[in-house]
Amino acid sequence: MSQARAAWDAPLAAWFARRRWKAAAFQRQAWRRYLKGESGLIHTPTGSGKTLAAFGGPCLEALAAMSGGALSSDGPIVLWVTPLRALANDTTRALAEVSAELGIPWTVAMRTGDASARDKRLARQGKAGVLVITPESLALLLSYADTARRMGSLRCIVVDEWHELLGNKRGVLLQLCLARLRQLSPAVRVWGLSATLGNLPEARDVLLPQAPDAALISGGRPRRITVRTLMPEGNAALPWAGHLGLSQLGRVYKSIFAVRSSLLFTNTRAQAELWHRALESIWLEDPSTLALHHGSLDPKLRTLVEQGLREGRIRCAVATSSLDLGVDFPAVDRVLQVGSPKGVARLLQRAGRARHRPGEAGQVVCVPAQALELFEYAAARQAIAQGHIEPRRPLRACLDVLAQHAVTLALGGGFEPEALYREVKATHAYAELDEAAWAAVLDFIVQGGGALSHYPEFCKVARDDDGCYRVHDRRVALRHRLSIGTISSDGALLVRYLRGGNLGSVEEGFLARLRPGERFMFAGRTLQLVRLEGMVAYVRRAKGGDGAVPTWQGGRMPLSTELAQEVEALFSDPGSHPEMRAAAPLLDIQARASALPGPERLLLEHVSTRRGMHVFLFPFAGRAVHEGLAAIIALRWGRLRANTFSYTVNDYGLMLTLAEPVEIDESLVRQFLAVEGMADDLREGVNLAELARRQFREIARVAGMLTPSQPGRQARTLRQVQASSGLLFDVLSRYDPDHILLAQAREEVLEYQLESPKIQAVLRDCAQRTLLLRRPGSLTPLSFPLWTESLRGRLSTESWQARVRRAAEQLEKRHAGAR
Repeated sequence: MSQARAAWDAPLAAWFARRRWKAAAFQRQAWRRYLKGESGLIHTPTGSGKTLAAFGGPCLEALAAMSGGALSSDGPIVLWVTPLRALANDTTRALAEVSAELGIPWTVAMRTGDASARDKRLARQGKAGVLVITPESLALLLSYADTARRMGSLRCIVVDEWHELLGNKRGVLLQLCLARLRQLSPAVRVWGLSATLGNLPEARDVLLPQAPDAALISGGRPRRITVRTLMPEGNAALPWAGHLGLSQLGRVYKSIFAVRSSLLFTNTRAQAELWHRALESIWLEDPSTLALHHGSLDPKLRTLVEQGLREGRIRCAVATSSLDLGVDFPAVDRVLQVGSPKGVARLLQRAGRARHRPGEAGQVVCVPAQALELFEYAAARQAIAQGHIEPRRPLRACLDVLAQHAVTLALGGGFEPEALYREVKATHAYAELDEAAWAAVLDFIVQGGGALSHYPEFCKVARDDDGCYRVHDRRVALRHRLSIGTISSDGALLVRYLRGGNLGSVEEGFLARLRPGERFMFAGRTLQLVRLEGMVAYVRRAKGGDGAVPTWQGGRMPLSTELAQEVEALFSDPGSHPEMRAAAPLLDIQARASALPGPERLLLEHVSTRRGMHVFLFPFAGRAVHEGLAAIIALRWGRLRANTFSYTVNDYGLMLTLAEPVEIDESLVRQFLAVEGMADDLREGVNLAELARRQFREIARVAGMLTPSQPGRQARTLRQVQASSGLLFDVLSRYDPDHILLAQAREEVLEYQLESPKIQAVLRDCAQRTLLLRRPGSLTPLSFPLWTESLRGRLSTESWQARVRRAAEQLEKRHAGAR
């Protein structure tokens, strides 16, 4: 170590040496740039030391201040922003440990929804030197007038897992909060931490718009990730569609017990509950060594699981994305992924949770639930090897978030409109905000807009004689603080034992269908519903037996566009992937019965059944794009000839069902796939008004138009919230059709829900491809999953899984006989 370097990083270097570690070059670079007053983004693989890279600079600065006797301050010195509550717990412990071992007398506190009363008090009083906080809790702090004074001592803001916030409204809210903090403490430095991201320069510029050429630090060799697929044994074949992968239960069990500790990831909370129950039924060890972790469980239950994983007491935890990010569990040796991860970045994140120890490779065992997932595993491995990771695209001009933030600042001491306009314009999200839109936002927070100006509940902010906007009504203050944030959630009921003790929350729609005495599975237990009272479901533990499993809205995870394209490429060039060899019989059936798709080929199949004529198209563009494409094609086809259409989509393609069969040729298909008029046809083809109505509910909630439930009062049900938002939508549509939130609802449906720009790009791509028109004698491996999706919701005395299984067996026999 040179003398020049020892002069500034000797204390940290000595601490590293005591732990038998060596500071990495990227960590020292981050410390050096921080001490020079710079901001930046640190991008390194999971488990390589990003936390110490970001925290080391403030620690060195504090140690220097201590030597001069000038460390004391009124308010936080380091603000550590984190997107997940589980990550906040882990980070708080880590930062407290480092501070204590370096002898820095900082109080490290956490301010999240799970924080203790002590930590919340420290945060409000500004007595925490290091404050670990979520974006929502940060916005809540800014709603108090004394926060401005306390933030004057702020030296550093660290935004952890920035990639997780970049592409959603939580990230937009954070951009606004950071802009305010820069005004309160102009010398503050902002450092972002990120992994598994495909658009790093853009991510840096969104976080640091005031410093577009800020440091972008990459360090450490990419952590080696081993991706292995649990192949079907012998002559066993995976189902063509449906299923949860439970046929692999025995082999998963052996894989778990081949190592000390494992994480088994599923994509939905319902799957996690089912897999936990399945493992529990064959578990031979102490039941406490098997755990369940997902976002709907009570914080105390989640904390117990995290502590058990950290201490190595849990053999296996079944989890969802609640444990995806940055939580360090060095005792975990293996990660298992049930079903497709649906994205390269997500698989990397989950694989990184295994062997989270310096110098060790991550490992993930993929458990296919159906045959097509073999392609997705192979595609993900190939993308990882080539360094292809999905980008996260930032949002722009979310006026609902801006309206919420403006009320927050009006409540937190008030704001001067011209100054706030300049402040907001300095963010990436609102760089193109014009004065007319800003005036409309101000009009909205003052009187709700033109049509609602006579209703007092929408008049939240007043402009005082000095020109500043402030909140004076205590009821407005209470309601606003209760509704701060952008996380969308459907109505949920608290699940509580009769004798006390919370288990978590389940969506209202599921519990409302149960009668008292009926059973359901939740939190790894079989429960019996006793009664619904207000927004609480009182339950007791049921002895033996099974029950229904709750489902949560938004549970279906879409395949990323990038991974879908990798899958399509594998069809034409299977390569040497073991998954593709295992799927060779499936590929052979597809090729003989129809054709294999590929990047330069567009496959269209049409099959007639008793339900009508089915047309299958496979652009491999993802579920959202296919939904818009199906609507456009149905509209254009209906213009040529009257017919009755229905459609179904998945990540690989779409299925149109026609009541009356028609002849199909290439010129007809090309006409349906024309780029010209796409935008107008999309608006006409989908029920834009109804989609906008649904989207408006979330926008209205974020903007503060829907009154939140208040403590001590009867909670509002989801049905009441929907009725309120529907009424507002109708009133504004009739009397104020140019209202800013109506326009935003329509724009979000087209831009983000239907992905209009991607549809246009896909149509252009389709125009360049060779069209393969095929009429197979029966459903093929590619068309069968689409057909099974259309069976959902149809009245039958059989379960969906039973009908799918029977149909698959018939098809497999038919194709086997044709060989």
